[in-house]
Amino acid sequence: MSLTVQIASDMKEAMKARNKEKLAALRAIKSALMLEATKDSSGEVSEEVEMKILQKLHKQRKDAAALYQEQGREDLVHDEVFQAEIIEAYLPAQMSEEEISAVVKEIIAKTGAASPADMGKVMGAAMGQLSGKADGKIISKLVKENLNN
Repeated sequence: MSLTVQIASDMKEAMKARNKEKLAALRAIKSALMLEATKDSSGEVSEEVEMKILQKLHKQRKDAAALYQEQGREDLVHDEVFQAEIIEAYLPAQMSEEEISAVVKEIIAKTGAASPADMGKVMGAAMGQLSGKADGKIISKLVKENLNN
């Protein structure tokens, strides 16, 4: 079942259950997917692009929640965190730090990177291999740690 069909089905369920918060999150996802589908007039969005859109929406919600937390706006933090959790349900499972670290070490060995100057080379390979499976901030942090040792 495609993501668009799954979202539409979940929207119907949220409407029947009168779950306004979940419905708002699902509508935001559907809106972003429809906007992408109309860009090139094909009306279709590839699965890879769907995942990138979901990752972007998830990151936006997490960043907004962190910003609201800093400002002491707990009411808005709750909304953003809830929407991030709804979006996360449609994303593939994220890798743990240990799994990411193992992949990063393997990439460093393959590329022959030895110093922080080689970070770009390692990050390019790591982001390509771990795209969608891990957060870029965690990958960057682990690459820095491994190259500085």
